[in-house]
Amino acid sequence: MLFRSAYAALAAFQAGDAVACAIPIPPIAKSLDILGVPESVRPVLPAVKAASVIGLLSVGRFPALARLTTAMLTLYFVLAVGAHIRVRDKVVNALPAASMLATLAVMTVRGPKRG
Repeated sequence: MLFRSAYAALAAFQAGDAVACAIPIPPIAKSLDILGVPESVRPVLPAVKAASVIGLLSVGRFPALARLTTAMLTLYFVLAVGAHIRVRDKVVNALPAASMLATLAVMTVRGPKRG
């Protein structure tokens, strides 16, 4: 079982990423361009990431929601890694998404610590 601090740390990361996507900062915009993410989809990304923050922070009161959130984020990062592979992006560019995928998959399988 994982400690709540892992969920809080991931929530903080997701919150920062939501802000970075909302701006969007140049490296994120460039990555989305390379991956071929349509302009119409891009405004949804910060909202999805913000919703994930709420789900992750629910770990103390609603551990099932936190686990569902990590499962949905795992799916999100499966799609992200798949997008990197589809466009034959550099491995170094796919590593952050692959790392998040691995981390979230473990968190989903293990679930939050109870009690």
